[in-house]
Amino acid sequence: MHLIIAAAFAVVAALAEFTVVPYLKIGDATLHPALVVGVIWAIAGGLEAGLVWALVGGLALDILGPRPLGSSAFALLIAIAIASLIGGALGRVKVIAPVIATAVASPVYSMLLLLATTVLTAAPLSQAALGTVLPSAVYDTIVAAVVGPLVMAIVMRRQGQERMDW
Repeated sequence: MHLIIAAAFAVVAALAEFTVVPYLKIGDATLHPALVVGVIWAIAGGLEAGLVWALVGGLALDILGPRPLGSSAFALLIAIAIASLIGGALGRVKVIAPVIATAVASPVYSMLLLLATTVLTAAPLSQAALGTVLPSAVYDTIVAAVVGPLVMAIVMRRQGQERMDW
């Protein structure tokens, strides 16, 4: 059931990326909610839920936007898989794992998306597009720093160990 919920929220995040996010730009930095929430979802719900998020959210991004079909799905699958591995390695500090994982996954996602779009459309890779990778990664990391620890604290609280009640 949680995989279906992940798929539904991935579509909502993709819709938000094309409707609300253009109004939230700060300079050259663009927020990627499908990536940020997907990374948090992968760390909180596991690799399987993260990969479902990446596939469905990536296809939704490709269908809604002017991107080649499969380019966003490919970039999200790789970035969220890397983030899930980082989240698994940071088992002791699970609360800040989404922040560190987003800081690594965001530039990977942006570069893979630029590369896939360039290769599949034969459009030249501009210097302006490359200049948005780092500011967008910082923006994604800041949003993950605000939302990620809160979500992880809620998930860890709900998954609390059962104790005998005396």
